[in-house]
Amino acid sequence: MSKRNSQAAKTAARERLRQERERQAKKAKVRRQLVVAASVVGVLAAAGGIGYAVVQANKPDHWEAAKDAKLVKPANTSGKDGTTVVIGKADAKKTLEVYEDPRCPICASFEQAVGGTIEKDVEAGKYKVQFIGASFLDRNLTGEGSKNALSALGAALDVSPEAFLAYKSALYSAEFHPEETDDKFKDDAYLIKIADTVDALKNNKEFQAAVKDGTYDRWALEMSDKFDSSDVQGTPTVKMDGEKLTGSDGQNAPMTAAEFTTAVDKALKG
Repeated sequence: MSKRNSQAAKTAARERLRQERERQAKKAKVRRQLVVAASVVGVLAAAGGIGYAVVQANKPDHWEAAKDAKLVKPANTSGKDGTTVVIGKADAKKTLEVYEDPRCPICASFEQAVGGTIEKDVEAGKYKVQFIGASFLDRNLTGEGSKNALSALGAALDVSPEAFLAYKSALYSAEFHPEETDDKFKDDAYLIKIADTVDALKNNKEFQAAVKDGTYDRWALEMSDKFDSSDVQGTPTVKMDGEKLTGSDGQNAPMTAAEFTTAVDKALKG
């Protein structure tokens, strides 16, 4: 090979090498740009996720928001906030006050043993009955079942006093009342399932909508506040003329129909 041809070959080889280096450099630059772009997107996504999480964490939960919601009072109530729930004949001279928390297992036992007697006495005009609902077990055990059940009771009361009584009885029944640590009443579907055992509430679309929409959530909170502002320390508690009625132990609510009737008859004579 001549020196001339040899030199040309070397020049051509160097040119091919230069071009290859440039091509590799361009590819490397593109890769770096893609990596940087992906990193930026990842950072922005993470920042967005954190920002969303912070916003969500700072948003009031449903029941906090319900405190500022419009107060809708159920029909068949009275008083400033609609928290006076009195059922019975107008000419009944005495009023029995019943304080209960929907999640309370002792309240369930009380209702199963004594609830029927109360309903019969009220129907007979022996006395009127006033119900005051509580939700302290939601605070003590955490959860929202007591408040949610109170709201559903408000929806039942809006249908009729009879629907309210029947629904309350169903909520406290052995079939449907959960353990107090099981926050089952927080589930609207479960509350509606129970309501379907009550003739006036079965497939009642207005009642179901009120439960799902939380129409009476604010009212439930007002009712709970009424209980908290009373001098009652636990549930169930029953009073007449401001005096606590007790069973044979002299301390707690009467837990049998016989003990209850004895305590009520004594109070009615007072």
